[in-house]
Amino acid sequence: MAELRTDRLILRRWRASDLEPWATMNADPEVREHLGDLLTREQSDASAARFQAELDRRGYGFWAVEEQATGGFIGFVGLDPVEADMPFTGVEIGWRLARPAWGRGYATEAARTVLAHGFDALELPEILAVTTATNVRSQAVMRRIGMTRNPADDFDDPTAPEGPLRPSVLYRIARSTRT
Repeated sequence: MAELRTDRLILRRWRASDLEPWATMNADPEVREHLGDLLTREQSDASAARFQAELDRRGYGFWAVEEQATGGFIGFVGLDPVEADMPFTGVEIGWRLARPAWGRGYATEAARTVLAHGFDALELPEILAVTTATNVRSQAVMRRIGMTRNPADDFDDPTAPEGPLRPSVLYRIARSTRT
C-alpha cells in the first residue's frame, strides 16, 4: 500500500490513534449531514478496520489523512469501487474531513494527489465522484479537481432512504482529459 504525500498532508494507513477522532467525526451532525445517520463508536471503529483491510487487500482505498504540521488525523481521502447496486460502474473518489479541517483546501489538495495516483499508478481510465444533490461543498471540490457533471447522469441513490439524501449527482474525469 502506497503512502501518498502532498505539501501539507500525509495519506497513510489507519492507526489505533485515529479511532477516537474518527468516531468524533462520525458523531458530528454537520460532518454526517449528506451521509445519513450518525455512527456509534462500534460502527465507526468497524468502518476504519474495513478501510484498512481494503487498503491492505487492494493496495488502494480510503487512506487516513494526517496534517503534516501537527501530526493530527483529519479524515480520509481515497478511491473505492462503486457499489454493485448503483446505476453505473467504476472507481469512485471520496473524502470526509473533520470540521476544523474544512475551508483550508485540504480536500482539494488530497483529492488531486489521489487522482494522480489513480491515473498514474493504478492506470484507471476514469474516476467518478458521487454526492447528494444538496452537497454543494463536495461538488465544488469535484469541479476544482477537474471533474465535470452531466445532469443526465444524476440519479436517485438506491442505498439512501427516501428523502433529501436520495437525489444524487455524478461527476467524472477521464485519464485522457485531465490536465
